[in-house]
Amino acid sequence: MNNQRSSEAHTDTAKSLIKWEYPLRQIRIDFLYLDLTTCNRCLDTDKNLERALQTVAEVLAATGIEVKVNKILIESAGQARALGFVSSPTIRVNGRDIALEMKESRCESCESCVCGGTVACRVWMYGGMEYTEAPVGMIVEAILREVYGGPQRSSVESMPPGDLPENLNRFFIGKARKGAAAVSACCPPDQEASCCEPSEKTACCGTSDDVSCGCR
Repeated sequence: MNNQRSSEAHTDTAKSLIKWEYPLRQIRIDFLYLDLTTCNRCLDTDKNLERALQTVAEVLAATGIEVKVNKILIESAGQARALGFVSSPTIRVNGRDIALEMKESRCESCESCVCGGTVACRVWMYGGMEYTEAPVGMIVEAILREVYGGPQRSSVESMPPGDLPENLNRFFIGKARKGAAAVSACCPPDQEASCCEPSEKTACCGTSDDVSCGCR
C-alpha cells in the first residue's frame, strides 16, 4: 500500500513539473470583416484562414499551443472605432495585423452590398505579389512567428480611438441609408398587421429587393 501511495505521489509530482515546464500557451487570432455574404475578399480570406489553421494544427498541438479564433462582423461605425478597425478584411495574431502594409483597391464583388461599390477592400502584399485575399502562406508565417518569436514585419497600425477611415465611413453611411429606406418603404408596423392576408405578405409587404411595397 505504501509503495502504491509513493508511486502516486511521484506521478502527481511529475505531472505538476510537466505542467510548470511546458505551460499551455494561447494564440489569439481575430478575423474582422464587413461582409461574408457578397464580398469575395472576405469570403476567400475566411477560407484561407481555415486552411492555414489546418496546416499548422499538428505543430501547434505538439508544442502545447492553443489557438483561439474570433470571427467578428463589424456592424457599426462605433464598433469599428472601438476595435481600431482600418480595412476589411483584417486578420490579427495576438493583436497584430498580419498585413505587411496598408493597401486597398476597388472590390467588384461589393457593388451589390450596402456600399454600392464605393468602398475599397484590402489588398495583401506577399512574396512580391498582390492578392485580393490573405494568402495561406502569409497567415501560416504570421502564426509561426508568434510561436517562435520571429521579427514582426507588419507596418499596419490600428486607428486611434474615435477615428474612422473615410473609406469605412462611406460604408456605414451607405448601410444606414439602405436601412432607413427599407424601413420607410412599406406600411408602418401597425398597418402591416392588417394590410393583407398572411399568405400574401411576401408579395404585399416586400419584394425580392426588400425595398418595394405592394401596398403603395
